[in-house]
Amino acid sequence: MTQRVLYSSDRRHHGEVHGTACIRNMAFLITALSMLSACATGGPPQRATVVGAEEAVRSTELAFAKAMADRDFDAFVSHLSVDAIFFDGSKIQHGAAEVSGAWKPLFRDPKAPFSWAPDHVEVLASGELALSTGPVIVNDKVVGRFNSIWRLEASHTWRIVFDKGESVCADATK
Repeated sequence: MTQRVLYSSDRRHHGEVHGTACIRNMAFLITALSMLSACATGGPPQRATVVGAEEAVRSTELAFAKAMADRDFDAFVSHLSVDAIFFDGSKIQHGAAEVSGAWKPLFRDPKAPFSWAPDHVEVLASGELALSTGPVIVNDKVVGRFNSIWRLEASHTWRIVFDKGESVCADATK
């Protein structure tokens, strides 16, 4: 009888250890399969991918601004998404045709009426939408801030879908 009690006790202890090890192994297996599944499906984008997209958007925004500075209207229009929406004070232009029509007069003079450059870019983890923002400059003076939303389109080209600028607030101490 004593031997049987010891045997039962040993077996129960072995079962507890074995059960704990089994649970631990199962957790490891589930974790490993989840990681492999993420790799197989592409998983969430790595930060390096988002950083690469941020640089692509920054370069695209700079090229968009350069088109204005170089007075290259066709290059400017090439950055517009077909369904772009631009806000201009109380006026809103819908679609690339309306936006380009509203901006065409800004390309008449040999010198651009203003310039801009992004000082901050953010890209969604999906890598499909981005925000660029920065100062708008007239005669070496910051007069406003632009906010542009870019979309990665089927051609793997970033195109602007929303643009809205705001005037710089007057100094509150005056």
